[in-house]
Amino acid sequence: MKAPSRLRNNGRSRPFVAAPGTIRVEARYREAPERVFNAWLDPEVAGRWLFATATRPIAHVEIDARVAGPFRFVERREGNRVEHTGEYIEIVPPRRLVFSLALDDRPRVRTRVRVEIEPRETGCKLSLTHEDVPSDHVHDTEARWTGILYGLGVTLASSTAHSTAKRRHIAPHAVPRHLALDDAAGRRNSQPTRSPRSQ
Repeated sequence: MKAPSRLRNNGRSRPFVAAPGTIRVEARYREAPERVFNAWLDPEVAGRWLFATATRPIAHVEIDARVAGPFRFVERREGNRVEHTGEYIEIVPPRRLVFSLALDDRPRVRTRVRVEIEPRETGCKLSLTHEDVPSDHVHDTEARWTGILYGLGVTLASSTAHSTAKRRHIAPHAVPRHLALDDAAGRRNSQPTRSPRSQ
C-alpha cells in the first residue's frame, strides 16, 4: 500500500509523513518507589526485564547511571544482534528518570522516554511517556512498553519472594542442636543443690 501524497507548489507529489506520536503507559506496583526506580539503573536487575522478554533475554547490559551517561542493552533476536541504546538526561531518585532512546531498526532516530514514579498508600504508580515515536512504530512500541512494564512487576515480585525465602531458610541441623544444648543447660541449672550438711 502506497503512502498518501501531497502536491508541492510545482505540482509534483511528495510522500506524506505523519507527525511523530507520543505513547503513555501506566502501571502500579506493590513495591516502594525506591525499589522500582533502582530497577531501571541496576544492570543486574534491568537486564532481566528492560527490553527483555521470556523468550528473548538480554545478552549484555551496560549502564552508566549518571546524567549524560550512556546505556546499551544487547539482545539476540532470531540469530541477529539488536541493540537498544540511549543516554540519561535527568535522574531524580526515586521520582523521575528521563533518557533518550534510539530505535533498534532506526539508530539515527532519537526518541525521548520519561518515567515518573508516584508513591501510593501501598506501593507506587509508574507513568511512562515516550515522545517522538515515528507514526509507523506507535502501536508496536506501545505494546512493547506494556509488556516491559509487566515484566518489571514480575521481576520485582520474584526477587521479593526470593529474598523472603532466603531470610526464612535456616539449616535444619542448627536449631535442634542449639535448643538441645540450651535445654540440657537449663535442666542442670534447675536441679536443686544439696548442702554438705544434708548428706
